[in-house]
Amino acid sequence: MATVVTSNEQVREIEQLLYKEASFLDRPDLDRWIELYTEDGTYWMPAIPDQEDPHNHISLFYDDRVLMEVRRRNFVHPAAASKEYTVRASHIISNIQVQDSNAKSGACTVTSNFHCYLYYRDRQTPYAGTYTHELVREGDSYKIKSKRVDIINCDAALNTIIIYI
Repeated sequence: MATVVTSNEQVREIEQLLYKEASFLDRPDLDRWIELYTEDGTYWMPAIPDQEDPHNHISLFYDDRVLMEVRRRNFVHPAAASKEYTVRASHIISNIQVQDSNAKSGACTVTSNFHCYLYYRDRQTPYAGTYTHELVREGDSYKIKSKRVDIINCDAALNTIIIYI
């Protein structure tokens, strides 16, 4: 039976993982960022509010670990278009809440709110919304099994998303 994590130590560990992920995206350090994910990890940004799944409707992106690796390699490649301009980001995460957890397996679902500002090609673009992380225990730490990013304007015209939000 699922129970909510109540240990302050566990909650702090989860918060630190989310802050670490945001920090790696801010730099951007996609090499260290991708290490936070399980081998079968996914990263999804729905294209409509309340989208139920990434398989029966188009998404802004739905990446498995292979696609995440491809994007990471392309981003750091010396000939990548992203190298023409500096990419800067600032992520602010708040309202971190453990929604569901399994004390036996260590798996849990965590929601949080975020604001992210990207500066690229002399343009600052704000994003805001909700994250839903599915976390699993691997050894002594948590890993991200899936991340869902629900931006509040997902159904609007968007600028190019140069790095993950």
